[in-house]
Amino acid sequence: MFERLKQLSERYSELEGLLSDPAVIKNQTKFQEYAKEMSRIESIVKLYRVYAANDVELASAVKMLQAPGVDPEMKELCEEEKKLCVHQQSSLKAQLEEMLLDAFDTEAHCNTIVEIRAGTGGEEAALFVSDLYRMYTKYASSKNLSIEVMNTNPTGIGGLKEIIFTIVGEDAYRFFRFEAGTHRVQRVPETETSGRIHTSAVTVAVLPEVENVEVDIEAKDLRIDVYRSSGPGGQSVNTTDSAVRITHDPTGIVVTCQDEKSQHKNRAKAMRVLRARLYEKMQEEQANERAQDRKTQVGTGDRSGRIRTYNYPDRRVTDHRINLTLYNLERFLEGEMGDMIDALLQNDRQMKLLSAQGGS
Repeated sequence: MFERLKQLSERYSELEGLLSDPAVIKNQTKFQEYAKEMSRIESIVKLYRVYAANDVELASAVKMLQAPGVDPEMKELCEEEKKLCVHQQSSLKAQLEEMLLDAFDTEAHCNTIVEIRAGTGGEEAALFVSDLYRMYTKYASSKNLSIEVMNTNPTGIGGLKEIIFTIVGEDAYRFFRFEAGTHRVQRVPETETSGRIHTSAVTVAVLPEVENVEVDIEAKDLRIDVYRSSGPGGQSVNTTDSAVRITHDPTGIVVTCQDEKSQHKNRAKAMRVLRARLYEKMQEEQANERAQDRKTQVGTGDRSGRIRTYNYPDRRVTDHRINLTLYNLERFLEGEMGDMIDALLQNDRQMKLLSAQGGS
């Protein structure tokens, strides 16, 4: 742990030098990149330096106590100093452990791509896709995050078979990462005349949007097709070959995008989604090698796992991973997800701390 903290402190000093370098100042892309990295680690580095200074004081007090001929009054002062330093070290170490988890969780600060798809339940499931999309946009807005739609597949009565969108802003992936999985809804459909409760499901995938350098995509591995958009969007969208389908041959991953009128823009969006899916696949393969550790964490991204139930008759929403039930369904669907997200974040932090302590 302290070796990592030392590395962060050294990197912080290095960044201070880089940000004062005239060559870096002229290159605003690099300058902003370094400034963002520095801002992300600033709090933990400052706390670590307080810990290090306190450690020096503790060592000095211990040395003084061990010195021969120390008068009783000085010895008493040194004992008090030692107790104070030990107490402070314990508190600072606990804070550093938690902050270190966040500092090395670089994905948490990424933009995120969210894919919502209708599962069992037909049209009712498609309507719930729309409900979840609306819920996520409202929650994102409350966090000062913006939404960029990548692709939609609407149905005839206001539902969505699928929607893919990007959430842009600081900590986007951190707030949404635990939404990955199967969401189940229990309610009486508007088309149901007998008043029977139906159970439908939708799947949600949450992918960190990675930079080009993190995933190597070779042009020879791609098959790109263009075709006419089939959904709503205006005459110019439907009558030109603006829709794009990209197939990644080595993995068989297929991405389509048709919401933009420009083929070039659709292709750029499809590549962003493809890159995120390939990164997810790479991470899953690595995680499979640590399967036992992965079972101890919430939010593994397993789309087959039922993570949450929205029960309309009882006006409740239940997250099955942390056994938390909230009786505020209407407000929850209006984007007031904070209590649930905070509980998931806290649980994840506790499990990571337990895992780290077990491995140390």
